[in-house]
Amino acid sequence: MSVASATTATRSLPLTLFAVAATVEIVAVAADATALQWIAKPLLGPLLLWHLLRRARPDLVAVALAFATAGDVALLVPGDVAFLAGMGFFLGTQICLLIAFVRRSRPRPLPPAAGAVVWVAVNAVLANRLGALAVPVLVYSLALIAMAAAAAGVGRRVGAGGALFAISDLLIGLDAAGVTLPAHGVLVMATYAAALALITTGWAQRRHQP
Repeated sequence: MSVASATTATRSLPLTLFAVAATVEIVAVAADATALQWIAKPLLGPLLLWHLLRRARPDLVAVALAFATAGDVALLVPGDVAFLAGMGFFLGTQICLLIAFVRRSRPRPLPPAAGAVVWVAVNAVLANRLGALAVPVLVYSLALIAMAAAAAGVGRRVGAGGALFAISDLLIGLDAAGVTLPAHGVLVMATYAAALALITTGWAQRRHQP
């Protein structure tokens, strides 16, 4: 193996390990293997953080990945208290991403307008079903939709990641409201893992551009 090939392989190692961890996590969700989820899921954020820090200095997206890791661990614990804790950590994720994206985003009026419509519609439909979770979900979903709208102005890859993040969390919200789709857990994890990967790799790429 040449030096160039070895260097390329080393640079891609975090993403390769992330793909393995994400695959294991999705399989574990499908098989309801809780112990395996505890091994794989907490690795997702750190592996992407490793990739990001190899390409750029620490920034708010790096902090967002740290918050996401804490949220992943919290959501592995059953119960409403853990769910609210996880939502709090992911609120930190969305706020960090939103601030980072707004700083580098090109104004696009359509994504914020479309996001506002989706936010109002979803919360109006789910409010009665969510009970005590209605207000926390209202606040979190506002930050989530704002992040996704700002992501659309950063670039296609980051924008796709922001949209998938919103879809993944919408699926979680539906489940909290008692609406569960077939293969629900697999859909949540697949969209979430793809969202994190697209946001991180897209952001790392943009950081090298003026």
